[in-house]
Amino acid sequence: MLNSLSGRFLGLTLTFVLLAEVLIFLPSVAGFREDWMKQRLDKAQIAALARLTTDGPVDENLEAELLANAGVFNVVLRRDEARQLILSSPIPAPVAATYDLRFSGVWDLVRDAMAAMLGRGNEVIRIIGTPSNDAGLLIEVTTESAPLREALLESGLRILLTSALIVAATALLLFMAVHALMVRPIGRVVEHIKAYAASPEDAHLVITPTSSLRELREAEEALQSMQTRLTGALRQKERLAQLGAGVAKISHDLRNILASAQLFADRLETSEDPKVARMAPKLLNSISRAVTLCETTLSFGKADEAEPRLGRLRLQPLVEEVLSGEGLDTPGQVAAIVDLPPDLTIEADGEQIYRVFANLIRNARQAIEATGKGGEIEISGAEDEASVWIRVGDTGPGLPKKARENLFAAFQGSSRKGGTGLGLVIAAELVRGHGGTLELLRSDTDGTEFLITLPGIRKIS
Repeated sequence: MLNSLSGRFLGLTLTFVLLAEVLIFLPSVAGFREDWMKQRLDKAQIAALARLTTDGPVDENLEAELLANAGVFNVVLRRDEARQLILSSPIPAPVAATYDLRFSGVWDLVRDAMAAMLGRGNEVIRIIGTPSNDAGLLIEVTTESAPLREALLESGLRILLTSALIVAATALLLFMAVHALMVRPIGRVVEHIKAYAASPEDAHLVITPTSSLRELREAEEALQSMQTRLTGALRQKERLAQLGAGVAKISHDLRNILASAQLFADRLETSEDPKVARMAPKLLNSISRAVTLCETTLSFGKADEAEPRLGRLRLQPLVEEVLSGEGLDTPGQVAAIVDLPPDLTIEADGEQIYRVFANLIRNARQAIEATGKGGEIEISGAEDEASVWIRVGDTGPGLPKKARENLFAAFQGSSRKGGTGLGLVIAAELVRGHGGTLELLRSDTDGTEFLITLPGIRKIS
């Protein structure tokens, strides 16, 4: 109950209403005590004036009756600067406290009222005030504290009962109002979210804003916008997935067909016909590119790359193996420069990191060869306390603007005719799988340079 919005609101309502009632209760009790004392003074004043109308001595029984009706032990009246004991009777005990209503502030009245309510026993108290109707300068009486305490307790109980009814009625009304205006509309939104989460592709489950509350309606409109975009994205993703599955199937069958065609093309190379011999290499190159495209598409269309199997690897031997596989370990049109510390090591999957360097170095080699001129590929690296970085740069012509803008977008970042644009996408994915990054540092007329950053560097002891 307390964990719900309505429950917490109910608790806060009760707390603040009770606090308000306490602030009302204290002045009310103080005011009642002040009125009670003034009533005692007024009755005593009437009794004193009745005594003053008689010049002679007053019968003791009459005096006792006047004092009993006023509820006091004696009455002192000051008129014309003369203080006169008008009515008197024996006081059962010494005066325990004196209260002067002429100079009592609000907090004094509250304090004395609470002290009177919480007091014990029956004490004699003195009350001083100003006579009503200008009947004198001062009136002073003595009386018992027990009747005052009983009257205060009775009045306080009535105030508490009234407060309890007000609190209960207010809390109930506020609870019902909050439940109707806030809790139920929010619950409706929550139900929409749950239903939509179960089937986000269903456009019928997108919420329709209906709330009359401005803030809640804004939330519903924002939720509607998000759900609409998400449903559209999921539909597009589903269509792309279906398209990808179809392309994968077509690529698979096409690869088999091209493999057969490649076998026949190999036989054409042995033909003695000069025209056939001249055309055969071109045919073989075209078929090879088609096969490569099919294999790359199939590889990219598979599920995510497997989790890397980490092991301690020296980078220099791995890079040299890649260069050897690309035919760059012997002098030729493209020269390779390896500037790696011999003990530079990482925790990585050797096969996956090999594919990363193979993609980068192959792209660099093909870019330089496309110019028809010589060039260099440089692989350098270093380490610090937290990471290891490797730069792969070349002196090629640089990447075209379109290739730079779509560098890591599948089928869009290729800078070479016949390329698929998947090499860098796969390389970046493999590097991310190791907790690192692959980024383009520069690409201009002086060449292209990539930076690989990997974590967890450790040296072999």
